[in-house]
Amino acid sequence: MASFAIEDFIGNGSLQGLIPKLLEEGWDDVPTLKIMTADDMNELNMTQRQKDALEIRSYLHDHALMQYADKLEESGNSLSELLNLSAVDLTAKYGMKRGHVARFTDRTAACGGDSLPEANDLQVRRRSASRNESLYRREISAVNSRKQSMTRSLRRTNTANDVSLEQSLADFKIKDGHVFKGTVASMPDEPRACGCVQATPVVENVAPYSTIENISVQKLTPEYKIGMERLVKTKTPPLKASELWRDKPAVIICIRRPGCIMCRAEAHQLYAKKPIFDALGFQLFAVLHEQIESELKDFWPRYWGGVVLFDKSMAFYKALGGGNLLKDRFISGFLFNPRAIANYKRAKAMGVEQNFRGEGEIKGGLFIVGKGKSGVAYQFIERNFGDWAPLAEVFEICHRLQNPPESQSELFPSLLQRD
Repeated sequence: MASFAIEDFIGNGSLQGLIPKLLEEGWDDVPTLKIMTADDMNELNMTQRQKDALEIRSYLHDHALMQYADKLEESGNSLSELLNLSAVDLTAKYGMKRGHVARFTDRTAACGGDSLPEANDLQVRRRSASRNESLYRREISAVNSRKQSMTRSLRRTNTANDVSLEQSLADFKIKDGHVFKGTVASMPDEPRACGCVQATPVVENVAPYSTIENISVQKLTPEYKIGMERLVKTKTPPLKASELWRDKPAVIICIRRPGCIMCRAEAHQLYAKKPIFDALGFQLFAVLHEQIESELKDFWPRYWGGVVLFDKSMAFYKALGGGNLLKDRFISGFLFNPRAIANYKRAKAMGVEQNFRGEGEIKGGLFIVGKGKSGVAYQFIERNFGDWAPLAEVFEICHRLQNPPESQSELFPSLLQRD
C-alpha cells in the first residue's frame, strides 16, 4: 500500500527540489499535497513537468501503485497520456504487471474505500470514498488557504471553506431517517460454525466520559511532516488523555495490532481523509496497547501519519467493552467468521503488507470525543476482526459536533454522553 512518508511519495523525481518551498507554504504531508489544485501549483511556480509528476504520483498513490512512480514520471508523459497507453505498452515500457495494469487503467477505482464487495456489504448505507476522489481533491483544497499567508486566508477562507466542506461531505451523506445509537458494531453478529460458536457480545451505550478522561497515555510519534525525525523519543512523559482534546475535538482509533493487515488498511484509509478532518477541526490519534519499536517504525508514517499513543493500561480498549477487554480467538473469531474473512480480503486487495508479531486478540475500535469536557460523542466497536467504523457516520458526527443544532438532543440520543 502507498506510504504516507513524504520521501516515498516524492521519490527521486522533479518534485524533490520543491521540498523547502512546500514546507514553507504548508504543503507538508501527503494527504494535503494530493489535494493541490492548478491554482495552488501556479502560486508555487511549478513547472509543467512538476505538475505532471504530482498528478501521476497522486493517482498512483490512490491506486497503491507507487512502485511505478519514478519510471512513469521519467517518461515525460502526462497522466492522461499514460492512461491512454495500451496494456502491452504499459507492460513492455514500464514493467507493469498485468493485474496492476488493470488497476491502473480503472479510473473509477481506488485502493482506500471502506466498502466491501456487494455480496459481503456490512452496511448498505456506506459509500466508497474513492468514488468522489476527484471532487474531494478539487473542492476541499480551498481549506488549505489556512496554510497560506494570513491575509489571503482572511479574504477567502470563511466563504470557501463552508462551500467546499459541504460539497466534499456530500459523498458521505447519511440518508434521512438514519438512527444513530452512538455505538456501532457494523451489524448484529450471528452464531458461527453452525451455531457452535456464539457471537461476540458488545455494549449498547457509549462509554461514560469518566472512563477515558484520566487515562494515562504516552506519545510515541508526532504528526508526520516533511523533514522531521521519523520517531520522537520513546521515553516521553505520560500525559492525561483529556489533554489531547482540551482545545480541539478528536477522533481516536484504537489499533488491535499495528502489523495486522486489516488494522493497517483501516488506519491508512482513515488518515487519507486527513484534509477533511482538518477542515472539520478534528485531530487524529492512533492508540496502541503494545510498544514494540520495530512495529511502530513499520506502521508510522507508512500506514498512519498522525500522532501515535501508547495506552499501557489498555484503558481505551476496556472502555470499548464496557469495562472489559473485548477478545476473540483466531480460530473462532477469524477462521469460522465469514465477515472477518471478507474484511481480510478487502485489506488484501488494497496491497497491504502484514506480519504476525504482537498480541492480536484484543479488539479495537474508534472514539469521537468533543472539545474540553463535552464528552464522548460516538464509539465504534470492532466486533469482527477487521471491522471499520463507517466513514459516513464518522464524518456526519464530526460535522454535527462542529455545527450543532439549537438543541443537542436533536442530534443523537447518546451524543456527548457524560456521567
